[in-house]
Amino acid sequence: MNKFFRHIAITAVSFAAVSASLISASAFAEWKQIGFLGDLNGDNKITVADAVIMTKHLLDESTLTSANGYDVKGKYIGINGGDGFLAKKFLETADLNQDGRVDVYDMIILRQHIISQSGFAVWEWTDESTTTSASPTTTSSSTTTTATSEGFINPPIYDLYGSLPSQNDAKSIIFYVDFPDCKYSYSPTTEQIENIAFGAENESDKNYPFESMSAFYSRSSKGAMKLSGKAYTYTAKNNKSYYEGNVWHISLIDEIIDEFDAVIDFSQFDGDNDKVIDSILISVPESAGDENWWASAGAFGGESKNRVDGMDIGHVIVGNAEIKSADNYANFNSSYLHEMGHCMGLPDYYLYGVEDFQGMHGSAGFELMDDANCDFGAVSKLMLGWYKSGQIQVYDKNSGNKTFTLNESSLDNSNCLIIPCGELDENYYSEFFVLEYAGMRKNNSNLSDEWWRATGEGVRVYHVSAEITGDLWYNTFTYSSGNDEATNYNNGRRFIRLVGEGTDNTHNYYSTGDTIDSSIPEFNWYDASGNMTIDPEITIKIGEIGTDTCTVIVNKK
Repeated sequence: MNKFFRHIAITAVSFAAVSASLISASAFAEWKQIGFLGDLNGDNKITVADAVIMTKHLLDESTLTSANGYDVKGKYIGINGGDGFLAKKFLETADLNQDGRVDVYDMIILRQHIISQSGFAVWEWTDESTTTSASPTTTSSSTTTTATSEGFINPPIYDLYGSLPSQNDAKSIIFYVDFPDCKYSYSPTTEQIENIAFGAENESDKNYPFESMSAFYSRSSKGAMKLSGKAYTYTAKNNKSYYEGNVWHISLIDEIIDEFDAVIDFSQFDGDNDKVIDSILISVPESAGDENWWASAGAFGGESKNRVDGMDIGHVIVGNAEIKSADNYANFNSSYLHEMGHCMGLPDYYLYGVEDFQGMHGSAGFELMDDANCDFGAVSKLMLGWYKSGQIQVYDKNSGNKTFTLNESSLDNSNCLIIPCGELDENYYSEFFVLEYAGMRKNNSNLSDEWWRATGEGVRVYHVSAEITGDLWYNTFTYSSGNDEATNYNNGRRFIRLVGEGTDNTHNYYSTGDTIDSSIPEFNWYDASGNMTIDPEITIKIGEIGTDTCTVIVNKK
């Protein structure tokens, strides 16, 4: 579900508090309430009569039809208040938890709503010029926020649980924190921290491409994402050990927010105007140790709803990557750039609970969500909405043999090629191969320093299984790291693999004359057991590779 709805629009409300008629433009401009989830008889309320209808359906005594409620398939809808935010959802009235099926879990939610006399109101966007568009680019007149950056695709990642926007204005508030018994060896000023995190591009900086987080993201996103923020320093009230033992660091975060509530207007850190603080970064000294303070990011584990200045708390980063000196801060930025990827909704690409934790090996295996020392790859950029529609090429198996041109990944016109397994989901939540031409420029320029591991450039191929799992409140990639049963403990389906895996010293970029076919294990589709056994019935031949472009020829067997 779209992040806008997840954070602001999904709220149970009393039936008496919501009118079924048109809401005034001053309240919800151009939105019309059309019912409630669970209203199966269409009387605009949830009662025992609706439970009877669902019970008969679950017992196979009757079938739910479009007459049972309302039909909103394919329309732009908002849940509990059209505050101008748009999302495309394919709702079924009886599917209360929005997991794609109607079952006993929906009945449980329905009964709870009947008892509490509350439910999820559904609103329909009534502007025809918007509802006919497959990718909304503006919101209603109640806000100036745009849903997509000009020309770029709507970010698929917005359906997942992230709070930091990947397009347009994105905000971060940094708290540079030490403890009475644990101090920094070097203490930068807030002005220095802000310049390090949010400063302008500077290719001559010795920390380049990590001269600033803002500059890095601007290059990677082709200007789609505009990261800015403020920094503050703080000494915690208690010694370090007082705050340890809780993975969410709730006591430290609560203390910081309470201390700065009178000083900071936290609403200024809401780039997309969804009433959620985009991201909070709390950095502590490296000497705090890795056991409790290794950099990590996630949803705040404490009371996050309407926490401060009318704002919810979104994702919070806590970590011990520090600024070493006035001119040594590359690790500070690269570590937290990776964590901000989580704040946008991306999972880790490295593996959990295994000795060889590298998700992708070899010269082609570098990726910010795997290694934290390089650029995002094509899969991440696709999910973050950092391609324009014309930059996403899709091979149609019915087109026979076809030649494609790939532009180098650091260029503003960089592109990718998708080869789908069957029908490609409109939000890319399906299985497919992705090809890109990656080099060692700009955000990958520091890879030349990786003496211990093979590096290079050429064409790399990812095998992606990007299906999502979740409900009305929370979505995640089904086969991401840590979902052990779904991935068969990393041995089955995975969100991302590299075609042509090897060791760290493997040169696995593809070069002119190379052929990619089903003899390469990862270049096969997954079967029902999660094994890669199904021949894609195509081969790929790498053509000429130039400075900025290369060609690939897809041949159908």
